[in-house]
Amino acid sequence: MFLSVFDMFKVGVGPSSSHTIGPMVAAARFLDHLRALPFGVAGLRASLHGSLAFTGIGHATDRAVILGLAGFRADDYDAGKADAELARIATEHTVTPDGLGTLLFHPKDDLHFDYGPALPGHANGLILRGTDAQGDVITQITYYSIGGGFVLTEAELQAGKDSDTGAPVPFPFQTAQEMLSMAARSGKTIAAMKQANELSRMPDTDLDKGLARIWEVMNNCINRGLETGGILPGGLQVRRRAKGIYEALQAERGMNLTAPHTINDFMSTYAMAVNEENAAGGQVVTAPTNGAAGVIPATIRYWLDHVPGATARRVPEFLLTAAAIGGLIKYNASISGAECGCQAEVGSAAAMAAAGLAAVLGGTPEQIENAAEIALEHHLGMTCDPVKGLVQVPCIERNGLGAIKAVSAASLALRGDGVHLVSLDVAIETMRQTGMDMSEKYKETALGGLAVNVPNC
Repeated sequence: MFLSVFDMFKVGVGPSSSHTIGPMVAAARFLDHLRALPFGVAGLRASLHGSLAFTGIGHATDRAVILGLAGFRADDYDAGKADAELARIATEHTVTPDGLGTLLFHPKDDLHFDYGPALPGHANGLILRGTDAQGDVITQITYYSIGGGFVLTEAELQAGKDSDTGAPVPFPFQTAQEMLSMAARSGKTIAAMKQANELSRMPDTDLDKGLARIWEVMNNCINRGLETGGILPGGLQVRRRAKGIYEALQAERGMNLTAPHTINDFMSTYAMAVNEENAAGGQVVTAPTNGAAGVIPATIRYWLDHVPGATARRVPEFLLTAAAIGGLIKYNASISGAECGCQAEVGSAAAMAAAGLAAVLGGTPEQIENAAEIALEHHLGMTCDPVKGLVQVPCIERNGLGAIKAVSAASLALRGDGVHLVSLDVAIETMRQTGMDMSEKYKETALGGLAVNVPNC
């Protein structure tokens, strides 16, 4: 099993990896499908199903599909160009993706929100269609946005778990136990094994540049969030808070009466800054999802800003370790809120962050695994329950708590010997089972909980 660090950490756009980035990726794949056909199409249609329909407007899924079919991509998204293109499409009712000419597409008529039963494969489903000049469908593909910006066709989903058709990697661990056994036999750290796997597929310069860019985007996102005030989009008139809280914390720094728990406020504010940027549709890194995008950057920023001896040179070690843990969770359970609730997003991110922090603080592989298990266990049973509208209020709050729990889990693990009763593998399997038992209305359908109890929704 191999998932690249750049699969776990993707540069994208808010507010959702499943509902925004995934549909854009699906649209790009469909355009590639059309380019490969021996015949041309004259128009496009799309239908959204399950969670993509119920929370699609609030998560900007309609916007993502329209822009995706127009040829826009999440990793190099330009907001100004996107707004201009959306305005043109609304007037001219056409898209012009590269290599396909001008295609008919009227969002009002050709983008359908299906509020009936979800498609059978996954809660996040969409069907993209190509039509001839008479409007008859001549090709179509069903896609599923399975979390973290990952997209599978119906055929790929039916084939089973994520498959890897690349060259063999030197450390192909599929469970935490296998990871620890390989670390013991090789004498390598988790980060070193993950690095070796990455370098079997890409040059070291590409890995170094890619990891540097991931942290650059994460850190820039924190900074923008700490510097930007105002009201978040979505119609609920939610005021950005990160800027004001951070300024108050900075003013208190150095005062003799500052309470020790203030460090938690810093971590929460870093996470809040990221998730406010995400809610505003800004550039973020899925880590491993947009809904959980604040946890890992906040934990790294806490380490760099507040822990003596921390250095940015070791951020790649943090990211590689976190990606190894994230890969185990995705392969053996899920990072999708639509599948397993918030535990699969913020819980996974907290486990990844705890592992990364334990690594850069000098933890052994056993202590790193223990840190991930403690953090994940603290989130077991959390449901997703998003509030309708672009403002993902519960996610913004939970990311701060996720960062605090990650730091606490790493600290506890480093004070122990890595020996514990509950293994990371057991915690991951428990999360999978818990997620399968959850009622769908408390995941991402917005049919229960806060989504129906907040009057303005």
